[in-house]
Amino acid sequence: MKKLILLAVFTIGATFYNQAEAQTISDNAIGLRFGGGDGVGAEVSYQRAVGMNNNRLELDLGWRDNSDYDAFKLTGLYQWVWNIEGGFNWYAGAGAGILGVDGQRGNDYDDDGTYLFLAGDIGIEYNFDIPLLLSLDFRPEFGFFSDNDVLNPFSPDIALGVRYQF
Repeated sequence: MKKLILLAVFTIGATFYNQAEAQTISDNAIGLRFGGGDGVGAEVSYQRAVGMNNNRLELDLGWRDNSDYDAFKLTGLYQWVWNIEGGFNWYAGAGAGILGVDGQRGNDYDDDGTYLFLAGDIGIEYNFDIPLLLSLDFRPEFGFFSDNDVLNPFSPDIALGVRYQF
């Protein structure tokens, strides 16, 4: 009888341990987020776990330097992460950012300046056994821009993220 009880306790403990391990996120992840929000394109992305509840901060920095305009975009998000099964997670978050635009000389680009925006985020990710994290997310951004045809106050952004975890 003692062996049966010990076996049951061991089985239940191993099950809960495996589930807890599958739901943890890495302390740090750095990589690229390939999207197209506000014409900035790919962004350098850093994620940092906070607390014990699978929450994290994400910081993204993108920039563009071309013949029409120069721009940078810095976004900060707080994300909640939930495990689907095994290495699959889904997450949602909210945050804000800053966008700086500088039109080139001789261009009719009249939206030079620095602008603030609010952002939401929802996505799925797969955490591989190797230190690789792939994600696909949707990030709607609501900007406080001037009334013009170039910068849209609502900017939906779909992106693929590739990050190294450490």
